[in-house]
Amino acid sequence: MRDLGDIQIEDLNRHENVIVCLDVGDKTIGIAVSDRRNKIASPIVTIARKGNKNDLDVLLKCTQPYKIGLIIFGWPILMSGTASKQCRKVADFANWLAKYMEIDFAKWDERFSTSVVDKIMIEADLSRKRRKQVIDKTAATYILQGALDFLNRPVAKASWSS
Repeated sequence: MRDLGDIQIEDLNRHENVIVCLDVGDKTIGIAVSDRRNKIASPIVTIARKGNKNDLDVLLKCTQPYKIGLIIFGWPILMSGTASKQCRKVADFANWLAKYMEIDFAKWDERFSTSVVDKIMIEADLSRKRRKQVIDKTAATYILQGALDFLNRPVAKASWSS
């Protein structure tokens, strides 16, 4: 799995490849996708996990319409910046998934994503039941938007004068 800082957004944009984000949990996987210009993230679906094979089948079905150039995994690091136990589970799933998909994988810090999204939905007065239905795909969207903003950030160019 690559670090997001190693990804060149221009390469993805040149081929109009989208970026998919997976927020992998023990019970669900939230899925979001970028637009073809890789500027805006949108939710797709939340998959109820029923084993890796089923997860793969549903993931492929949900993402089939898209020309995917990169999959970003939400990387649940601890506040200290060290890897959590869930990072190992995400890495294991990504390694397993890599056997079936020939796409680059990258990771992006997902600290606070679920709590921020939950707070926004509470402020929007969504019921607890509705929040539970959409929290994971919305968190994936939040994670992906942060990654897109990072990838599209202006890069300072060195200027040399004589």
